[in-house]
Amino acid sequence: MQIRSRIIGLGSYLPERVLTNLELEGMVETSNEWILNRTGISERRIASEEEAASDLAYNASVAALKHAGIKKEDLDFIIVATVTPDMLFPSTACLVQYKLGIKNIFSFDISAACSGFIYALSVADQYIRSGIYRTGLVIGVDVFSKVVDWSDRSTCVLFGDGAGAAILQADSGDRGIISTHLHSDGRLWDILYIPGGGSRTPPSEEMLKNKLQYIKMRGNELFKVAVNTLCDSISEVLKFNGLKSDDIKLFIPHQANLRIIQAVGKKLNIPLERFKINLDVYGNTSAASVPIALCESVSEHMVRESDYVLLEAFGSGLTWGAALIKW
Repeated sequence: MQIRSRIIGLGSYLPERVLTNLELEGMVETSNEWILNRTGISERRIASEEEAASDLAYNASVAALKHAGIKKEDLDFIIVATVTPDMLFPSTACLVQYKLGIKNIFSFDISAACSGFIYALSVADQYIRSGIYRTGLVIGVDVFSKVVDWSDRSTCVLFGDGAGAAILQADSGDRGIISTHLHSDGRLWDILYIPGGGSRTPPSEEMLKNKLQYIKMRGNELFKVAVNTLCDSISEVLKFNGLKSDDIKLFIPHQANLRIIQAVGKKLNIPLERFKINLDVYGNTSAASVPIALCESVSEHMVRESDYVLLEAFGSGLTWGAALIKW
């Protein structure tokens, strides 16, 4: 009997504070029109000073457990995808485990930036397919508002904060995660990165003076790579599973930039209305963007039983990947 992992519960959490483009006009040299035309983003959520990644992740997890209708004690493991952890160590996953009050399970983080949730989903899927574990919690969370330079209009307008969580459970039916496909190319590491704070450039007055603790991005190059990797990921999934784009009910891409999604749709001849898009109100929430969009799609009844859903993302590393789900 073939074992698959099926998503039985979803949850998300967005901070209360809304930061609009009009507010950004008073913070940095930009305009609402410029941001909308270049990105499609009109507003984003910003975590409070007291909120860290584990807090957002915890709230999303509670919602996912409630949606799944299971107890926290039913979990065998927790995987958190984030590049904005509470601290370098311990892992944010262990902090979430602590906040949930669970013992006797294992927890760890995955660092794959905006591709993180799909990476974590793939790892969790393999654990469950092995038959050793039955139920897992997978979380994508990032708090980029605390690692962007709010004087740099090329980056600060793009990102928002949020968390999305999924409960995976072993299932012997034909529904669930059908396949996952992961890739990376370390040669492109410097397209999007934070140079300071690690062992290469540890914290120092010089690091802070040069603002090396903030995101650095080569936007034009990243745009081209993003379009190509998303197209390649979608094509790979379809070919591997013997499907056509018309067989997919909903495409859920990483919510980075509307122009990227439009370019992917045009290149693959997929109408824009078949992509879930919520970046206009959340911005780029990094590892949280795909699970938040999936959670919304399910709650809005955009996805129904036995529909094919295709998740795809790209991120720093450079990393990219996709997952096919039969809902």
